[in-house]
Amino acid sequence: MTWWQACAIMIAETTNLGILSLPSVLATIGMVGGLILIVGLGILATYTGYVLSQFKAAYPHMNNMADVGEILCAPLGFPRVEREISSAAQIIFLVFTMGSHTLTRTRFFVAFDTVTGHDTCSIVWEVVVMIVLFIYTLPRTLKKVSYMSVISFISIISAVMITMIGVGMEEPDPHVQAVRNISFLKAFLSVTNIIFAYAGHVSFFSFIIELKNPHDFSKALFLLQTCDTTMYIVVAVVIYRYTGPDVASPTLGSASKVVSKVAWGTALPTIVLADIVYAHVAAKYIYVRMFRGTDVMSKRNFKSVGVGVIITAILWIIT
Repeated sequence: MTWWQACAIMIAETTNLGILSLPSVLATIGMVGGLILIVGLGILATYTGYVLSQFKAAYPHMNNMADVGEILCAPLGFPRVEREISSAAQIIFLVFTMGSHTLTRTRFFVAFDTVTGHDTCSIVWEVVVMIVLFIYTLPRTLKKVSYMSVISFISIISAVMITMIGVGMEEPDPHVQAVRNISFLKAFLSVTNIIFAYAGHVSFFSFIIELKNPHDFSKALFLLQTCDTTMYIVVAVVIYRYTGPDVASPTLGSASKVVSKVAWGTALPTIVLADIVYAHVAAKYIYVRMFRGTDVMSKRNFKSVGVGVIITAILWIIT
């Protein structure tokens, strides 16, 4: 795939739903502290992403975080042990990230009920969404996933723009604070919300591998970080400035009832498609780990396709 397709997936992966909690972060820790953290962690995310790309260039055979652990711990004498630890950590992170989006999909049920004005059993909606996500995770390459990621990105950006316009029609809240004195727990949760908004690094190796020119990853990375940091700042500041300390999280509920309905309806594609990339990366890692060194991955027979389908299904059922 081209670097711009990789960038589209990366933007959709990182911004999808993490952006919705940032206005409440400013409401918790204050405007100044929140902006410092958003910018500072954005710079850190850019640097660490660049380091990962340089590490991949130095070790072309490396394909995932498990390989990184093996290489780093080889001088210490236990590369295989660290490989298994890193492998487990990577899968756990991806599955738990999928799980966090599963929790967010409860907002999907709220959103759909808000749009339609009817109540439907949550289990029914969860089964429907799981089937849709399962089907969309099946493509073998990220290039095909990129088109769905573009839809997801447009969806969430449109939703937050609608929300910003909606709250901007009201007078700015007079209770906006530059700095707040809060407990360590609240501060810690706010920081982790910002970190989560930048947490796409575990998938970066998959993007590099599928690029036509792996050296183009830096272009995708810098465009990603420029876009998401800018969006995070604008969305967080504007919505917090107009809604004040009572800003909702997710922020789509901060506007009036009518505007919230429109925003939730616009965000439905993102709510449904948000974690496809994480599921795709997790399924592909397990698949490659099982069949590395064999010719199964290059074939399209019952075994190669069937195992991929089973792995994907298990991941979604667990989530």
